[in-house]
Amino acid sequence: MPEMRYETTALSALAAKVAEGGLSAGRAVGGALERLDATEPGIRAWVRVDRDGALDAARQLDTAPSGGPSGGPSGGSAGGLLRGIPFGVKDIIDVRGLPTECGSPLRRGRVAASDAPLVARLRQLGAIPLGKTVTTEFAYFAPGPTRNPHHLEHTPGGSSSGSAAAVAAGVVPLALGSQTAGSLTRPAAYCGVAGFVAPVGGPLDTTGFAGLSHTLDAVGLLTPTVADVRLAYLALTGADRLPGPPGPPERPRLAVWPGTELAEVADTMRAALKRTADRAVADGAVLVDIDWATRTPRLAEAHATVMAYEAARALATEGAHPERLSAPLAELLARGRATTATDYRHALSVAERERAAMLALLGDVDAVLGPAAPGPAPEGLAATGSPVLSRPWQLLGLPALTVPGHRDGRGLPLGLQLIGHPDRLERLFSLGHAIEQATGQSIE
Repeated sequence: MPEMRYETTALSALAAKVAEGGLSAGRAVGGALERLDATEPGIRAWVRVDRDGALDAARQLDTAPSGGPSGGPSGGSAGGLLRGIPFGVKDIIDVRGLPTECGSPLRRGRVAASDAPLVARLRQLGAIPLGKTVTTEFAYFAPGPTRNPHHLEHTPGGSSSGSAAAVAAGVVPLALGSQTAGSLTRPAAYCGVAGFVAPVGGPLDTTGFAGLSHTLDAVGLLTPTVADVRLAYLALTGADRLPGPPGPPERPRLAVWPGTELAEVADTMRAALKRTADRAVADGAVLVDIDWATRTPRLAEAHATVMAYEAARALATEGAHPERLSAPLAELLARGRATTATDYRHALSVAERERAAMLALLGDVDAVLGPAAPGPAPEGLAATGSPVLSRPWQLLGLPALTVPGHRDGRGLPLGLQLIGHPDRLERLFSLGHAIEQATGQSIE
């Protein structure tokens, strides 16, 4: 099938246009719904569209006194930083009045009584939920119907597949996701959008999410660009005005991570990483050598142990009905039930020890730069690709930024990732923005 092309709408540009009065909230939401109607038959990113609710919330914003609360059930703000911005919500996250079905018949029809705090915060900022996006079954491996917007015969990744595809297709400039293994980084990379996995234990928490692993679950944001994901994060954490683009980093120190000790990395992905590192050096960056083979394999192994053990307990009720689960999820829960408490505690001790070591490293370097996935999105829709290149960093609870820009000769995106220190997020965003601005050529 020929390459597909979609125009994404930058979050920052749309927010500024609405704030300046050049676009009403109603027109912003109406445009999103028109784009959804045009793209959804092929992409299938949405499990439920709250068309009436979104249009009603937009009308309330447009008729509310400037700068005051809307006063209506939308809970929005007429003067919020994200006023009128339509957004998608992964269907493991509660939105008041809509079902949270987690991609499973076991949760069919379970309507949320209240918003997850993250959704409530976005409403306070004036943003409007357009509906629920497709997730894999309980945010694990069994795929939903979503297709990659760049090539419909290729996977969009998982488990935040619908959210990534909805942004890549230009339907919404912001979507919520989550990550437990590679659930946000991989679909962001495959769909060619920016993705941010918030640090575990940071200001964005997963209350109101249907969790898989309380130690590993993290909030994820998806937007067209790195500058947009920074805007969303700053707005969510208390910014009082729309920020300008990130400033350029000054002589950053980067630890380049090829990922080859964990996965067979495609030649095109290796070339994208090398080109990015070479360009960073040309722009003044310093590269730091690290012996990754002595670090990441044990982190990936410990991650798998923690995830299986905690998932078996988080989904104990569902695990009692293996005939209603996919084979991969049933196997994960069985493995978790068979994992001993001793092995689980050992994996947690590995995480604690190695997190301290990695934070020390990130005190010396600004970020780890590596592939976000082993290669471009694989062909076929029966699987969602491997999360192995996210496992080490998710175990450590570190922020991960997916940087779009590179493509292979077929037009499939090749996303890179930056891992940073949780206390130096502005530096991480600055690096990501600079790298994104320097990419764009296809890699054969």
